[in-house]
Amino acid sequence: MGVFVLVHGSWHGGWCWEKIVPLLQNNGHTVLAPDLPGHGNDNTPIPKISLQSYVDCVCKILDVQHEPVTLLGHSRGGIVISQTAEYRPEKIKKLVYLSAFLLRNGQSMIELALQDTDSMIPSNLVFSEDKSYHVIKDRSKIREIFYGDCAERDIVQAMSRWVPEPTAPIETPLKLTDGNFGRVSRAYIQCLRDKAVSPMLQRKMCEAMPCQEMISMNTSHSPFFSKPEELANLLTQ
Repeated sequence: MGVFVLVHGSWHGGWCWEKIVPLLQNNGHTVLAPDLPGHGNDNTPIPKISLQSYVDCVCKILDVQHEPVTLLGHSRGGIVISQTAEYRPEKIKKLVYLSAFLLRNGQSMIELALQDTDSMIPSNLVFSEDKSYHVIKDRSKIREIFYGDCAERDIVQAMSRWVPEPTAPIETPLKLTDGNFGRVSRAYIQCLRDKAVSPMLQRKMCEAMPCQEMISMNTSHSPFFSKPEELANLLTQ
């Protein structure tokens, strides 16, 4: 049995994995789903949040594990797991990108996100006056963008837990090398009905950064809510 570390995406927290954690645990796995700084129950102030602070959070978890882990990142979590792999390649068995940003060295997430013409996020994104954080300006759009095939109860609970998303991490270019990040095995799980990270962008990222495994799910951006059993089965396989 293995260890899974699950890294949430923008506006979310470790709570988004609440359906996945018990399914993996029931198969004998150890599962850790941290709140990144400023998310979930972590109250780090936005001015103190950076991509490095996200990565430090994950590295601390990896450093106390006795075996290499499967490190999964959802959406914005993709940039976190990539940069973590650069620092701790020996602690990672496999990187799994779940409809996540898979960037090349020197790229920042905001570059790709704002160019995603098939995504509903760019036209619905608004930044604070000081540009330190960003939100979806029309909350009624959140359902369609993120939770298109999810149950109403899950949507309501998720939206009640949303927090503003710090801007600094997505503006930071990744620093990746073939010798560290490049030697860690990668898998990508595409979400074919995604309106947040479009299938078009997912394909483009995977063409630029090929993965050893490519899997597709016929879901929206949040299969951890809509298809938890299917997602858990893919991960255990």
